[in-house]
Order: sequence, then C-alpha cells, then structure tokens
Amino acid sequence: MSEKPNTASKVIKNDPWFGSYASRAESMRASEIRALFAVANRPEVVSLAGGMPYLERMPFGELSELIAKMLVDKGDVAWQYGSAQGDQHLREDVLQIMELENIKDVQPDDVVIVNGSQSGLDLITRIMCNPGDVVLAEAPNYVGALGVFQSFQVDVVNVLLDKDGLIPEAFEQAIIEQHKLGKQVKFLYTVPNFHNPAGATMSEERRPKILEIAQRYHVLIVEDNPYGLLSFKGKTYPALRSLDAENVVYLSSFSKIIAPGMRVAWMVAPPGIRHKLVLANESAILCPSNMSQMTVTTYLDNFDWKSQINDYRGMYKERCDTMDAALREYLPYCSWHKPEGGFYIWLQIPDGLDSRAMLPRAITAKVAYVAGTAFYNNGQGTDHMRLSFCYPTPERIHEGIRRLSTVIDAERETAELFGTTGRPDPDPTDVEYPDPSAN
Repeated sequence: MSEKPNTASKVIKNDPWFGSYASRAESMRASEIRALFAVANRPEVVSLAGGMPYLERMPFGELSELIAKMLVDKGDVAWQYGSAQGDQHLREDVLQIMELENIKDVQPDDVVIVNGSQSGLDLITRIMCNPGDVVLAEAPNYVGALGVFQSFQVDVVNVLLDKDGLIPEAFEQAIIEQHKLGKQVKFLYTVPNFHNPAGATMSEERRPKILEIAQRYHVLIVEDNPYGLLSFKGKTYPALRSLDAENVVYLSSFSKIIAPGMRVAWMVAPPGIRHKLVLANESAILCPSNMSQMTVTTYLDNFDWKSQINDYRGMYKERCDTMDAALREYLPYCSWHKPEGGFYIWLQIPDGLDSRAMLPRAITAKVAYVAGTAFYNNGQGTDHMRLSFCYPTPERIHEGIRRLSTVIDAERETAELFGTTGRPDPDPTDVEYPDPSAN
C-alpha cells in the first residue's frame, strides 16, 4: 500500500523545503537595519541609520606595513587553526582594556574570544536557554539581541528604562511576575553604557541595586558593553562585572573602538559558564580567526590606542552636538535625551505619527533612519526612531536632519488635516524602498 502524501507539509513555489525547517528557523526574521542598507548606503542618501564607526582616522598606512611584517614572521600561525578559547596574546591584551572600567581581577584564562558580540550573544543564549525560557531586557532593545533570542525561541520580557538606565523596581517586578506565571528567568540582558538605541547610561547608584536584585533571585546578568570607552567627557563607569564576578557575564567588542570588520569580541564569565562557552564556541566555529586576532594585537601592541579612543570621543561628541543642535533647530516639537557617549539619539516623534510607515517617504527625501519598531518584538516603537550620528560628517548630519524635518512636517500636516496618518506600510523587511536617485 502506498503512503499518502503528507499534506500538512507546506510547500511554496520558491522554496520547496519550506515545510522541512526546524521550528526555530520559522521564528527568524530579517533585521530592519540590514533591510535598509541597499538604499541607505547610496551616496545621495544621508544615512542616519547604521551604527557604523567612522574609520578614516585609523592609521591604515602604518598598520598595513606592520600586518605585512606579521604575515612574513608569523603567517603560518595567522593562517592556521587556533584555540577555541582564543589567542593567548589577545586575551592578555584585553585585560588592560577592561582595567579602564575597573575590572582588575581577571586572568587571561578567564577570557573567551568570540567572533563579534553577536556570536557571544548566540553562545550565551545557546548554553543557558531552552525554548520558552525568559530573558529580561531593557525596552527598547538592541535589534541584534532580539534576533538571537528569537532564533532560540526565548520569550523576551521588556523592562523599563529611563535616562538613568534600567529601573531597579521594574526589574524586580518583572522577575516576580514571571515567577508567578511559572516561567524560568534565565538572565537579564543589559547594555548599561550609552545604550543602543536609547542612548541612556545606567547610573552608578543603580548598578549595585540591579546586582543585589539579580543575586537575590538568582538571575544571571549578561552585560553587553561595546560603547563603554566612548564617553564624550572621558568618564568610564564601573562595569557591573567589576562589582560582581560570580553573577555577571561580561561581553565587549573591538567593533566600535577599532573596526567591526575584524569580528573580534571577548567574554568574561564565571568558571562553569566559561567552560561551556568554550565548548559552544568550538562547536559553532571550531576557533576564532587567528588572522583577525593577530591583526588586532598588532594594532594594540604598536599604536597608542588610548589616544585613538580619545580622538574618537572628541569626534563623536562633535557629531552628537551637531545632531542635537539640528534637532533643536528643525524638530523642536520632538523629544529626545542627549546622550553622554556612544552613537545614538532616540527620537520621540509627535503623537499620531508612525516612524515605520513614513520610512519609505524619508528614503524618497534622501534621508534614512531606523524605525523604533526594530527595537521591540511586539510592534511597539512606532512613536520613536533611532538616529545615528557616528558615521556622517557634521555637515551631512545637519542636512540629514533638515531633510527629515520636511518628512515629519508633512506627516504632521496630514495627521492634522485628516486626523490619521493612514494605514502603516508593510514590514520594512518586505518593503521595496523607492530609488532616491530617480528623483
């Protein structure tokens, strides 16, 4: 007797394997930021969207000579397999970076090198979370973290933050509510310094309170800190890891202070978690790239990287000041908190407007931003947008805000005239953005 075909398996025309994917693959979605890149990176568009560092001040000429020498002297190592925990030399180098944020009780063996912060988030979620477990996270949330949590079928529960960062009372209340529902809270994910996208920084007064709550309820803290050294005033805040070695997994990256193209980041974790991270790293990628790691150590060992970071601080401060001034000039009816470091301003637009719906019209006006909905997993954020000041020059930032104001002004006029902004556009990952060069 022949078997009946499985009619439950869905097949679509352009993907005959549609019904065969694991359930976790079905929950994956494209990043709204990545969906913008094709048009936002065109020269005629002022992109206030991507959080790309401005790299033209890096000493590429001298660095290329040193990298060439490194390849002559150690090319057989740079192009070979390495350790799943990462290069010993680099693990020693990152200790002096962490000292700037008061992490002084760490040895090279406590460090795990990973392929960028995104890989680190993937690894810690992989070893800690089962489908249906809860991760608490600040709202709004880093879009890359949301993608990781969704791929592992984790329930993300938002915790409120304000200009002083995560609110301790909201954190504790979220834990209590999840416990009442019978849910297991595996960790808190937090970006305490110059938050992406909100720009907020957790105050020094709140940090021990957050740690005490986490200890009391046995909730791990994952501290993601790519921006900690980019304070405009040169102030560094004590890392949560510096205050608690047993309950914090620390994650940082070279993407913002050197170059994202190297895809090199590092983690520090309690011994049991660190061991699992190394095993997961080996399972996922065998080992981090020796070439990338040795390029980073070549830079750290031969250049005044602290002065380079100071230069970045001044440059990003100028750009932030320019964006703040342009917002005051062109969009005074909007609301925002001016950050003290990092890359972003989190702009609140007037009631009734939809940042996601008007994005294609902004592209037509040759300016790009990231709609606030990208930073939530439940459709929130239509009343906000993330503006990045890190990459455009001050002149381009000013022009970009001017162009953005024409779009928002037009949306306000439409809303006042009809009492509505109209039906929202489809998911930005599916939108065919207009070609701005056609106008």
